Amino acid sequence: MYISTKRINAFGQSLVSHLLTQGPELGLELVFVWNRDAGRMAQSVPPSLQLQNLAALGERHPDLVVEVAHPKIIQESGAEILRYANLLVGSPSALADQATERQLLEASHRWGHAVFVARGALWGAEDISRLDEAGGLQSLRVSMATHPDGFRLEGPLATMHSTGPRAVLYEGPVRGLCPHAPRNSNTMAAAALAAPSLGFDRVIGVLVADFSLKNMHVVDVELSGPLGPTGRSFTVHTHRENPAEPGAVTGSATVTTFWRSLVGCCQLPSKPGIHLC
Repeated sequence: MYISTKRINAFGQSLVSHLLTQGPELGLELVFVWNRDAGRMAQSVPPSLQLQNLAALGERHPDLVVEVAHPKIIQESGAEILRYANLLVGSPSALADQATERQLLEASHRWGHAVFVARGALWGAEDISRLDEAGGLQSLRVSMATHPDGFRLEGPLATMHSTGPRAVLYEGPVRGLCPHAPRNSNTMAAAALAAPSLGFDRVIGVLVADFSLKNMHVVDVELSGPLGPTGRSFTVHTHRENPAEPGAVTGSATVTTFWRSLVGCCQLPSKPGIHLC
C-alpha cells in the first residue's frame, strides 16, 4: 500500500510499477493504494486497487503498509495502521516528534507488528549501527546539499534566502531540522535512528542550498569513533552524489534503495519495535 497526501508522485508510481511487475515473482502482491485525493489515482492506479477510505484498510488484509508521502501521515495514522499490519516508514523525519515515536512503539508492542524505517540515501547505515551498538560512536554529522528548488521547507526556513551561490540553511540537532524540512531531512533522521546512543538530539544535520547542484543531491556522512593507541580518533567520511531531476525531492538512486528496503523487510519477522532496513 502506498500513501500520498496530494498526488501519486514519481516515487510512488515507480514503487507501484515495481510491485505490479516484479512483485509476483517475489511473492509480493499489491492490495491497495490510498490517496487523500482519490481523483489523483485515476490515471496511475487500477480501480480495483484504489482504497477510498484509509479506515477500511483492514478489509484488504495487508501484511505490510508502505508510506511514501509525508511525515504527517505517520503522525496522524501510523499507530492505527499498526493494528492491522507491519509498517514501512518512508518519511523517518516523522519520528523526530517524540510523541509520534512513543505512539508507534506502544502500538507496535500492543498489536505485535513491526515498524520498519527505510534507510533511503543513508550510506553505511549498518556500519553506523554496529559502531553505535559497540559503544564506540562519538559523533555523527550528516550534510545534504542540493539546488534550492529541491527543498520543500516550512516555518522559518521557508523564508530564508541564499545570499550567495552556496549557503548553509541549518546546522544543528536533527530534531530541530525535521519539522521545518520534513521532506529534505529523511536521510538525517535515518542516521539518528541508526545511532540511538546519539539520537535526534545529538546527531547533527546540515542543510545546504547550492545553486550549482541543479540535478544532484549530495550527502556527506562524517563520524568519529574512539581514540586509538596513538591518541587519534577513528573517523569515516562518505560522500554520495545522487543524480536527481531538477527540483526533485528524491534522487534517482534512492528509489532503487527504497525498493530493496521494501523487499528486505518483507523477509524479516514481525518483531515489535522500530527497525532500520
